[in-house]
Amino acid sequence: MLLNDKQIRQLAEKHRMIDPFVEKQKHQGVISYGLSSFGYDIRVAEEFKIFTNVHSKHVDPKNFSPESYIDVKVTGDHCLIPPNSFALARSVEYMRMPEDVFAIAVGKSTYARCGIVTNVTPIEPGWEGYITLEISNTTSLPAKIYANEGLVQLVFLKGEKPDLTYNLKGGKYHKQNGITLPRI
Repeated sequence: MLLNDKQIRQLAEKHRMIDPFVEKQKHQGVISYGLSSFGYDIRVAEEFKIFTNVHSKHVDPKNFSPESYIDVKVTGDHCLIPPNSFALARSVEYMRMPEDVFAIAVGKSTYARCGIVTNVTPIEPGWEGYITLEISNTTSLPAKIYANEGLVQLVFLKGEKPDLTYNLKGGKYHKQNGITLPRI
C-alpha cells in the first residue's frame, strides 16, 4: 500500500521515522523539501565526496580507495560537481524505518531537467541511519547541488512485517552516520 501524507506524518510522529520532520513542504525560493501528498522530499547535507582521477586510482567496490575522491564541505549554499562526474552526499534527515515500511527514492525533476541524476538504493524495513545519496552530473558543465534543499523524494510502501528485517539480518549499512562508502 502506498502511503499518503497523513500516514507518513503518523509514522514520523510515532516512530521518529524522519528526523527532523518538516510537516509542510517548503518550496518558496528553494528546491522543495518536506512532506508532500504521497512522499517526503529529503535534503542533501553540506558534506560531499567528489570522485577524482588525480591519483589515477580505479573504482573497486570490493576494495574502495579513499584516494578515489576528495572531501568537500560546503561553505556557501552549494557544491559544484565537475562535468561528467559523480559525488556522494548524505541526507540531512536521519531515518528510522518501521519494520513494515519500505521506501524507494526517486530523483526530483528540477535536478533531472538539468542532467543531474540521483540514485539511492531501496530503504528497507528496520533500517536506520542517514541516507547516502549518489549524484551523477551527466552534463559537460559544472553543476550546482544546493545544500539543505531537496534532492530526492522518498515514496513509502507499507506491507506485512517480513520475517527478516534489515536490523535483524545485521545489514552492513545499518545505523550509518555520515557518507558511507562501499562495504563488503
